[in-house]
Amino acid sequence: MAEIAVPDGLWTFNGEVLRIVPGSDKDVHELRRTLGEVVVPLAAIAGMTYEPGRKGGHVRLRLRKGADALSDIVAGLLAPPADPYRLAVPKNRAGAGEYFADEVRDTLLVYQTPSGPCEDYLLPPPPVPISATAGDGTALFDGDRVRLEWTGFASTDKEKAGSQEFPLSDIAGVEWKPQSGMAYGTLRFRIKGERPVQQPPQKDTRCVAWGIQRFGGATALVAAAVLARLPRDVPELPPAPVPGSDDVHDAVLRRLAELGELHRAGVLTDEEFTAAKQAVIRRLQES
Repeated sequence: MAEIAVPDGLWTFNGEVLRIVPGSDKDVHELRRTLGEVVVPLAAIAGMTYEPGRKGGHVRLRLRKGADALSDIVAGLLAPPADPYRLAVPKNRAGAGEYFADEVRDTLLVYQTPSGPCEDYLLPPPPVPISATAGDGTALFDGDRVRLEWTGFASTDKEKAGSQEFPLSDIAGVEWKPQSGMAYGTLRFRIKGERPVQQPPQKDTRCVAWGIQRFGGATALVAAAVLARLPRDVPELPPAPVPGSDDVHDAVLRRLAELGELHRAGVLTDEEFTAAKQAVIRRLQES
């Protein structure tokens, strides 16, 4: 089993699932604290990288399109510290971050895991009831109905309109965007039969808007919870390429060589090196 534990969180991978636990540090973003532990099956993973930086780096998980409602709704716009699928790694743990990312990538190759779109969500959606407050409103979702309640920062238009509530069956779609530059961050609901909104977000009664919080607290989780419960279009799956046995064999030999280098460099202990080597050989036998 591969594991990396840093102040930002704990990630463990046993070849079948990746378990993500956010750190207990007070600086961990509200979205990640609210989401809590995430268990990602191997079939949902499209890739993983270690991204080095000047003061450290990130282990970054990439999920298959359609596997996770949260990933689909944020469309790559979540960045540290809000993104639950990025782990901040201190500079002195860079070797551990690289090893962890390599372990997941090699497992994907050995088991020939597809990377194309998924027909069904493979990760459970955020549980309901769920709510989040940002800027001019609070969005609440109980699984059947969405309710928007305005805060003291709401415009006169929203205050006059009062709280908004609509059943899930009336919702045509949900959109989420972070605050960027002079543009507001938004959590917006599209209602069936209504024309596209022409109003700015601070006047749109189908929209919670914020101008200060970069990622709007946990609003993306509310959006994901709604999206996961809407009817979805089934993506057309392209035929998956089938690597030959030589590709798998070469990948395993490459991985064994890398493990030996990490062991000689002192990144892996004798016990860790032995366990990792046995795991790689076992995967070759199973392929």
